[in-house]
Amino acid sequence: MTKTVAIFGSTGTTGQCVTETALRKGYKVQVLVREPGRLPDNLRTQIGLVQGDILSYADVLATVKDVDAVIVALGTRNDLKPTTDLSEGLKNIIQAMEASKVEPISVCLSAFLFFDIDSGRVPDKMKDITAEHQRMYDLLKASSLKYVAVFSPHIADEPATGYLVENEKYISRKVSKYDLAEFMVDSLDLTLHHRTFVGIASKSA
Repeated sequence: MTKTVAIFGSTGTTGQCVTETALRKGYKVQVLVREPGRLPDNLRTQIGLVQGDILSYADVLATVKDVDAVIVALGTRNDLKPTTDLSEGLKNIIQAMEASKVEPISVCLSAFLFFDIDSGRVPDKMKDITAEHQRMYDLLKASSLKYVAVFSPHIADEPATGYLVENEKYISRKVSKYDLAEFMVDSLDLTLHHRTFVGIASKSA
């Protein structure tokens, strides 16, 4: 049973919801942030905080130390330019987890990974970030970790209505950020989803 979790991407919209959800469920939370001031005061006072960068292996290793599991909600804040920062950061996270013998990890990726990038289902402006998410997923598959790759559709700022999840199946075009966060925390202990990718939706979608 997971008791302590490291969260990467905690200052983003999804990451803040994940952090709040983990705290509400009674987990101890450790986060890595470049700018602690981006976290609301009510969260900052309840968590363990490492100031640093995911591109620094030493910073990532310090964040993963003494945790039971990891959640990754990294994003680009709507910057769609080509990047490898997310996959390079995940590479550090995986290496640190394997070195620390931490296995469960839940990672938020894009539902565009359900489709071939040249199928016409992936908008041109989303192709670079989708390719980066594919690199992240490939890293997870090559690892020894008990990963859950959450192929999330549009993340909506809507109330929670409960989540629907299926392994390796596209479900819906949107999910509430609160339902997504709930599943990402729950999934760490849901072995039926380990080492696979999942589709997710809110029950109201």
